[in-house]
Amino acid sequence: MNNVRLLAMIASLAAMAACTSDDDILNTYTDSFTSYGSSAVTGKLSTFDVAVDKTTSEPASAAEEYFPEEEDALENNEFTTEVSIDMSAPADKTENGVQISVTDGHVVADHGTTKKVCYVVSGTTTNGSLTILGEKKYAVKLNGVNITNPDSAALNLLSSKRAFVILADGTANTLTDGTSSQNDHKGALYCKGKLLFNGSGALAVYGNYNNGIHSADYIVLRNGNNIYVKSTANHGVKANDGVFINGGILNVEVSAAAAKGINCESDIIVNGGRTTVLTTGGGAYDTEEYEAKGSAGIKSDGALTVNGGELWLKSTGSGGKGISVDTEACFNGGSVYIVTTGGQYRSNNDTASPKGVKADGNITVTGGRIWVRTGGTNGEGIETKAELSITGGEVASYAYDDAINSKGNTTVSGGSIYAHGRNNDGMDANGNCYIKGGIVYAVCSGQPEVAIDANTEGGYRLYVTGGTLVAVGGLESGSQLTQACYQASSWSPNTWYGMTDGATVFSFQTPSGGGSGLVVSCASQPTLQSGISYSGGTSLFGGIGITDGSFSGGTAVSLSSYTGGNNNMGHNQMHRP
Repeated sequence: MNNVRLLAMIASLAAMAACTSDDDILNTYTDSFTSYGSSAVTGKLSTFDVAVDKTTSEPASAAEEYFPEEEDALENNEFTTEVSIDMSAPADKTENGVQISVTDGHVVADHGTTKKVCYVVSGTTTNGSLTILGEKKYAVKLNGVNITNPDSAALNLLSSKRAFVILADGTANTLTDGTSSQNDHKGALYCKGKLLFNGSGALAVYGNYNNGIHSADYIVLRNGNNIYVKSTANHGVKANDGVFINGGILNVEVSAAAAKGINCESDIIVNGGRTTVLTTGGGAYDTEEYEAKGSAGIKSDGALTVNGGELWLKSTGSGGKGISVDTEACFNGGSVYIVTTGGQYRSNNDTASPKGVKADGNITVTGGRIWVRTGGTNGEGIETKAELSITGGEVASYAYDDAINSKGNTTVSGGSIYAHGRNNDGMDANGNCYIKGGIVYAVCSGQPEVAIDANTEGGYRLYVTGGTLVAVGGLESGSQLTQACYQASSWSPNTWYGMTDGATVFSFQTPSGGGSGLVVSCASQPTLQSGISYSGGTSLFGGIGITDGSFSGGTAVSLSSYTGGNNNMGHNQMHRP
């Protein structure tokens, strides 16, 4: 995609009205997507992109706010003792129990044991900083301040107590640090204690030496916040004990090798707002852990839970990931959109592969929407090193390699799933794969791959006991099909099909290529029509699936009993253009 078209897309996003929906945003991306594998998919899943958006209002819907402690909510506190600091012309003073000292434009404010202090900070400095000390919790209201510190952190919150950073309504605030190695610091905005953002103003943070924002404790963001973070040296947002996004607009850009947009040594919870992360750095070899690493939009050393809001993540460097989680990832609501374009990173006989979502623990999906597209070599869509469970929501993965992969068992008992592996399997379980319910539409690249694979070599099986199933490329040999499956006499690319068993209606568009057979299954023997017209219903997977609608016309497709495996299907059953 050229720069002119990219800028046009960003401008289009910026002009959207506050009521813009997910689908409205997705509709703005209409560029064609180049297929890196043997087949391509049409619709929004192949065209959506991710760009910084500071202007479109955050989503109105959100899950209930989460605070680790009740005291973390601003409304449960009082900060009635205001102390003003003008960074344009700071001066030594003692006011309301607060000691302010200034050295060459660098301000140190110490409130000691004084309670309820709110520092109101304004003005501009190109060679200064603000450091806050104290033994009690406090608030810092950024009221149109612009701080650049060429040598170290711009805002250094060194009190270990709660810091409530309030972005004054209608104000723009900027914090920029320096690159001097003689003044080692962890972030342009560093907080030793809990960092709690409030208010409806805007804040831009530029990290040139280390992280953009760093808390040694946890970070909470809320409705109304509009924060932009750019780091050219390390991570965008870093927290030791948790990141909790209850609302607001958060845009993060990082460009360093193996840098993370949001990096947390503990859990991350997303309940609302719109979070956008772009990583452009390539891979790097970690000489301490002796492994190759890539960048990631979100990296949690603990668990990730998404209950609401929107995540827009894009990684363009080699080995880059959208989401990387060391324990479990739970998706209960909200919307997640991920694009990776980089290929595999290799260094010192180790590799870092690009992935949309990667979890070392279980991945559980109970609701919401997850869309993933990977374009680079070895890019898997969604991968868990443990087990995968989908009981609800919409999951769509269009990947260079396996679209959905689990090291253990995969269980689908609800929801709607599209898994398209352009050079490998659609769904691949290294344990058992259980299809018990929901809608599953899977596409593989062609033999010897299959649309839905289980590890039969290891003594495992694919079990189909329920649900609505469409498999371009067939099912794993040796599958136990308690719910009967049927193979089509032939199938055509880029064609709309309608399938119904009387109670279930599912219309779908085939890809430009894929496996050599089409297998379908419903609660009872379905009928299948090719070349249909559809109306009504609910759109799925960016417009290539329709459920609960109706269809008409077309040509009846002959179906015959299917027992699993490519041996049931001829090599030339697909009519190619």
